[in-house]
Amino acid sequence: MSPELRKHFDEIVPLTDEEFEYVNSFFKHKKLKKHQFLIQENEQVTHIYFVIKGLLKASFIDQEGKEHIAQFAMEDWWVSDFNSFYNNMPSVMTIDCLEDVELVYISKENLEKICAENHKIEHFFRLKNSFGYVALQQRILSLLTTNAKERFEQFSLQYPQLLQRISKTIIASYLGISRETLSRISNKL
Repeated sequence: MSPELRKHFDEIVPLTDEEFEYVNSFFKHKKLKKHQFLIQENEQVTHIYFVIKGLLKASFIDQEGKEHIAQFAMEDWWVSDFNSFYNNMPSVMTIDCLEDVELVYISKENLEKICAENHKIEHFFRLKNSFGYVALQQRILSLLTTNAKERFEQFSLQYPQLLQRISKTIIASYLGISRETLSRISNKL
């Protein structure tokens, strides 16, 4: 049993002990070490993952070989290559561990089964997907409408705990700026 997963569900849809035990029975447990890959490019992704402990980075490499970081996933966050997961396509994302990681995960087949059987679970995942969509939209708009300093300030306010856990090089990549620019910005604040 995962008390972290139970707490996560209960924040949105309180479940009875029996309901949670049933849902939890479909999840498996996984541990990975820092620098290991959870998902690599061109894999068929059949699971979504909930982070119990640790930090991951989801990124892709463009045609010039430059890494673009799409998202981070830390405790109480969900992560996967969702396009691959939902559309049965090879992954374009690589997800690797920035720290030792502990996860629970569920297959697409089992996720669909429990959502079809229990309205509360379907509601939970619909809300989680909606929250993820909103966060992605905000990220895109931030990249399109703010300068480097504003993006760093937003990142610092939104994810203060990540500032201590991620190198400036990785933060700069996430913000779409150079490491040197980030150093200049952060030294002035």
